[in-house]
Amino acid sequence: MRNAMTRRSLLSLGLGVGAAATLAACGDSGGDASGEISSDAVKLRFTWWGSDARHKRTQQVIDLFTKKHPNITVSGEFKEWNGYWDSLATTVAANDAPDIIQMDELYLASYAERGALLDLGTASKHLKTTDIDAAALDTGKVGGKQYAIPTGLAAYSIIVNTDLLAQYRIPVPDDSKWTWDDLKRIGAEISKASGGKVTGVQSWGFDSGGVNIWARQAGAALYDADGKVAIPPEVLASYWQYLLDLAKQGIAPAPSVTVERAGAPLDQSGTATNTSAFGTWWNTQLTSVSAASGQNLKLLKLPTNGQPAAATAPYYKPSMFWSVSSRSKHPAEAALFVDFLLNTTEAGDILLTDRGVPSNATVRTAITPKLTATDKAAAEYLTTISVGEAPRVTPNGASSIEAILKRHTEEVLFERQTPQNAAAGFIKELQAEIDAA
Repeated sequence: MRNAMTRRSLLSLGLGVGAAATLAACGDSGGDASGEISSDAVKLRFTWWGSDARHKRTQQVIDLFTKKHPNITVSGEFKEWNGYWDSLATTVAANDAPDIIQMDELYLASYAERGALLDLGTASKHLKTTDIDAAALDTGKVGGKQYAIPTGLAAYSIIVNTDLLAQYRIPVPDDSKWTWDDLKRIGAEISKASGGKVTGVQSWGFDSGGVNIWARQAGAALYDADGKVAIPPEVLASYWQYLLDLAKQGIAPAPSVTVERAGAPLDQSGTATNTSAFGTWWNTQLTSVSAASGQNLKLLKLPTNGQPAAATAPYYKPSMFWSVSSRSKHPAEAALFVDFLLNTTEAGDILLTDRGVPSNATVRTAITPKLTATDKAAAEYLTTISVGEAPRVTPNGASSIEAILKRHTEEVLFERQTPQNAAAGFIKELQAEIDAA
């Protein structure tokens, strides 16, 4: 797992780059998702990426499901992260996609718009979503249709090292009312008190979560409903100006250190090495960062810009999704299996937070007492924030956003570009990628 600055993980969330380009046009020629569950022998294929621990947990859930439904066989097709997306693109293009697919937000539109995924709204007879927040469900919609359902949820947050604050006699800020100016001020106090040994803030700017939040607090959005880049240049410029100020004022590390950490594993981040007091992270990363740090870390709500739009700027980030192939010959049974994964405490007891804090509120409540203290804090964090409408799903062609973002952030931090020029360049480049898709 890497740090939030690279966004290579949201409990193992991420994408390969370019696999979607190999997708062929796909049509819906599968079975009837609203039909009755067959009593005949049914064979389903289920694909996912992840670690060995995830494979073992998932197989346990498969075994439970097939014990309840002995006529249904579920064959797992799991892979390392690096080969997953190329493999999926190849099978979809060959009209041989697995029935159940572990999907990611950055590629959802690419597969849905090519007709590769089933509209799960047609499977409501077997797949219930009543215990999943509407704002969470919306993260899996493309063109108004439910092509994916989030397995788990996360939200952008600040993680603070309370031991460092105590060491330098700085109180933990009141996150119910603090602002970005407050973060800058407190961060400066820490940098000064430590003599530069500890920086107040771990810089960010390498993941789309930070840009999304900054835009939403300004009453804007990264993309509009049609999938066009919509963030106003002046809003994006102010984002980079803030990060540049942190670096130039010694509140964040020098740009060379920030860039090096951005490409390093999570345990080399400023938060994990206890060399930065505050950092932006997804709430679900608290456990991993805490384990690396060995100190007391706490989740805080994000600072705001003081504007009304900031009240509902937080949003649910799906850790990953469940989708069903539009060409599945057994969509009803595939939907039934997804329902088991999402909606049963039996599956929840095994999976716990392996695929994120469960999106099903009932399952989340049931497993919370069984979680570690940090996973429990991550789950409870979701109840403390006011979540607004889900952002528009990443448009087809925009899966390279973070590579583009990283390049422009580096240019700004090293002062090779002004924030204004970087904003104009970023918007033009990202839109060109979308237009070319």
